Amino acid sequence: MRCVIARFPFDLTKSGVLESMKGVKPEQVIGESVIIGRRTYPVKQVGQVITRQDRRDFSAGEVLRAMTQLGFTCHALTHTAAPERARSPFQEASAKLGAPVVV
Repeated sequence: MRCVIARFPFDLTKSGVLESMKGVKPEQVIGESVIIGRRTYPVKQVGQVITRQDRRDFSAGEVLRAMTQLGFTCHALTHTAAPERARSPFQEASAKLGAPVVV
C-alpha cells in the first residue's frame, strides 16, 4: 500500500511492518498505540522504525491512518475527565451550612 508520511511516499505491506517490528521492544504507551503481533507499541515508535525518520518529522495521525489501512488494530488517544478540585475548608463549611459553594 502506498502512503505518505512526513511528505515522503512509502510502499508499506502488513508483512513488511511485521518484519520491521520483529525484535523491537515496545516503549511505554502513553498516547496513541498500534497492536503489532501480540505487542502494543506507541504509534510514534512504529513510525520511526518503519520510516527511519525522526519522530518529530511526522504526526501520529499519519501513522495511525497507514496502520489502520494495513489492517492493524489502532487505539487513538483517549481523553479522561479532569479530577474534581478539592474544596477549601471554607467551601466545606459553607456547603455544610447549605450556603452556595463558589469554586
